[in-house]
Amino acid sequence: MPIVSFATPKGGAGKTTSAIVLATTLAQGVSVEIIDADPAGRALAWSKRGSLPGNLRIVKSAGERSIQDEIDTASRRAAFVILDLEGAATQLNAMVLAESNLVIVPTGDEQQDADAAVEALAQIRMQARALRREIPAAILFARTKAAVKARNEREINAAMRGNVDTFRTELNARTAFSSLHSYGGSLYDLDRAQVGGVDKAIENAEAFASEVIEKVRQS
Repeated sequence: MPIVSFATPKGGAGKTTSAIVLATTLAQGVSVEIIDADPAGRALAWSKRGSLPGNLRIVKSAGERSIQDEIDTASRRAAFVILDLEGAATQLNAMVLAESNLVIVPTGDEQQDADAAVEALAQIRMQARALRREIPAAILFARTKAAVKARNEREINAAMRGNVDTFRTELNARTAFSSLHSYGGSLYDLDRAQVGGVDKAIENAEAFASEVIEKVRQS
């Protein structure tokens, strides 16, 4: 089963939110298991704030001694396995990268985010060279403006797209995405009377999920 990991050395890039959005969107049609391998445990905290989709399971990783067994177990149970990794170059992260069919590196339209994303891709390439196999990886622009970008944001975005593999879809900065951490559950569960832009967020999430499926098939 496809193993999709989210990795970035920089906090605030939207890593956990993107992983939750992908998992809950895919779970509308197939079984999904999230392994929260980030000591911060934000994905696990989200899971306790609301009802999870019936097709979705989440577990907290017990660490590098257990991660490979956890991935094997999740792969037998679910059609998709999604891992939220710590924002650091750890042995556990290296082990997960070695197992991944696709690594998603979230970044914003700011220079420090772009620099961190380039660093993450370099780490992935080093791991791939050690394994003597390709590890498919792509940049996901997350928490970006849905409307007009500033000039420097456009330039950073274009420079990244011109040099590395990126998702066409951007997960924009939307109230519905951030609200998942407050209410739990999925976008489909949010109360439209309390949270604005839910339908646009669902459309955005479904486009992202479709592209993930496309990239996994290509890999």
